[in-house]
Amino acid sequence: MSDWEEENDVPTPATTAPPTDWSSSWKGGAKENVCFGMGNAGGFRAPRERGDPNGSHCQNRRDSYGGNNRVFSRSGDIYACGRRGRGADGSTSAPPVTFTVENTSIGRVIGRGGAKIRELEETSGARIKISKGDYEGEVHIFGSSKVQQKAREMIEELVAGDNGPGGFRREPGCDGRFGGAGGGGRSGSIWSAAALQASLEDSPPQAIDWVSMRANRHKYEEMKWQDLPSLKKDFYFESEIVASRCEEEVKAWRKVNNDIFVDDLKEGEGEKRPFPNPVVTFDEAFLHYPGIMENIVRVGFAKPTPIQSQAWPMSLKGDDLIAIAQTGTGKTLAYLLPGFIHMDGQPVKRDKQDGPGMLVLTPTRELALQIESECNKYSYKGFKCVCVYGGGDRRAQIKVISAGVDIVIATPGRLNDLQMNELINLHSITYLVLDEADRMLDMGFEPQIMKILLDVRPDRQTIMTSATWPTGVRRMAKTYLKNPMMVYVGTLDLAAVNTVQQTVLFCQDEEKKAYLFNFVHNMEPEDKVLIFVGKKIMCDDLSSDMCLRGLAVQSLHGDREQCDREEALKDFKESVVRILVATDLASRGLDVTDVTHVFNFDFPRNIEEYVHRVGRTGRAGRSGASITLVTRGDWRKAADLIPILERAGQEVPDELVLMAERYEKHKREKMMYGPRGGGGGGGVRDRGESNWRF
Repeated sequence: MSDWEEENDVPTPATTAPPTDWSSSWKGGAKENVCFGMGNAGGFRAPRERGDPNGSHCQNRRDSYGGNNRVFSRSGDIYACGRRGRGADGSTSAPPVTFTVENTSIGRVIGRGGAKIRELEETSGARIKISKGDYEGEVHIFGSSKVQQKAREMIEELVAGDNGPGGFRREPGCDGRFGGAGGGGRSGSIWSAAALQASLEDSPPQAIDWVSMRANRHKYEEMKWQDLPSLKKDFYFESEIVASRCEEEVKAWRKVNNDIFVDDLKEGEGEKRPFPNPVVTFDEAFLHYPGIMENIVRVGFAKPTPIQSQAWPMSLKGDDLIAIAQTGTGKTLAYLLPGFIHMDGQPVKRDKQDGPGMLVLTPTRELALQIESECNKYSYKGFKCVCVYGGGDRRAQIKVISAGVDIVIATPGRLNDLQMNELINLHSITYLVLDEADRMLDMGFEPQIMKILLDVRPDRQTIMTSATWPTGVRRMAKTYLKNPMMVYVGTLDLAAVNTVQQTVLFCQDEEKKAYLFNFVHNMEPEDKVLIFVGKKIMCDDLSSDMCLRGLAVQSLHGDREQCDREEALKDFKESVVRILVATDLASRGLDVTDVTHVFNFDFPRNIEEYVHRVGRTGRAGRSGASITLVTRGDWRKAADLIPILERAGQEVPDELVLMAERYEKHKREKMMYGPRGGGGGGGVRDRGESNWRF
């Protein structure tokens, strides 16, 4: 019996193989242990203490004698503890070899190399244990020297797939054994200190020349993408009728159709590129694409919307495009149909491509699902579409992607997750859409977008749509688009749709529910209302109150499960319920054409959200109405609301003007005298409230 066994009073184990029914799982905590056993599907984890009552796990403990690991079977017998024994090949086992691996590579070793490691264990009698720490993991190999070397080479080869030969962190001063010289009881490198020093002397590390790398970044980028297949962008056939329109006729048409403006944002000096004339009918745009025309005839549209009339010729010509228009004006179809044509006309056919050809990034799940529904409605040449979003079935999404898709519609968070785990290939994307770019910036998605676009070929065609044109969207367009053309309908100033009658009502906070229930009880049978609130708890509160009053209602907010959110939208679209209480989650991407009223129970956090809320009604040429409750706490936004009402030709209440004036006066006084105390005097308080009366 060895000294180790005598000190720890451990019985001599039987020479039987370890059990084969350990479960495969990770153990949470500071360090996670995975041990590969014979016949095990993916390793097993160590229990919290020895003598597991279920008898289904192994145990891993580190004692104070030189840092040795003791690995027990479910019966408590030792089958790999670092002491000498006999391997399957009859050779004498050596002290365990230990080295460190980056955490990012452990998944590859266990997932892709699990079968190889188990086969090695079964044939050679080796034992391999992987311990995952906070930043890096340790690999322990038990068995003969020959087996250890073979297992180490196998694991190093797996890690090199991610990190190359440098995937292991080799520490000088360690001999690769537990308690070895210079190791201090810590797991070290398989290299000796002398060998490591010699390798460093032969090839000393070179400092990175960042100046040279920045100067040659274009060269390196060309090297990265040099093997990409050729790309075709121009698919526009201008009809004789469109080409024959004179400049005065085109200007008059653009003026009548909601003031369409076009601009060339090409960088550098020189003459601006000519703008293609707008198309007035579907035939003028898609005469050479009968498959597209069949879809349009089947759906029954009469004529293109203003944004479609001008955007289609630009996008079919292959230019990067910025399309800005109010909500509900047909921006989705403005980029979908040219995208179908673009993918079908590529020199490399779909069955020869490595991945999808079209990517649409959207800010919310609801908008992603809406675009997917629209994409399936206009099916073309059998293109397959998948919607990738957080909250959905991740495994099902991965399965569809693995089977092969042509169009990916995704939220940035989930797509970034799949991309970082190498579950989707974006190198084949040639047509990229950034839909509702302003909202993606508001939600903080720009870091994920930047990571995603690093894997999308730089010579792609990019379309960006937005309902507003703030500074952040302008910067985003300059970063991700190359010499884009721009088309916007109406004005770049913030404006609500003019097909909605906007009403502003002033009340106290405690009176808001009375106003709402009075409106609901006076609804006509064919009316459908979308009620916006500021907080999720208020959304649940109002919907519960309405249910108790016998009203059919649904609620929609971010804390609900995805299946419940989809069911709520479906019930509202199909008129199963005619009342939907929602947060600003529904202010974008909710395309329900028969919404007759929008009721702003709480004023939105900014004026941009007010415009999007109002845009949920009055869609597709219909008229609508919005009712907004304003309390004294909303006086900061009064000045922003006035120009929105004026641009839409709405009546501006005197109380709203008075509220804006009082807030401006309050700001001036605050700048001059500082904030007033809450002690009395009836003055304006610094909590966003005033002493004005209705």
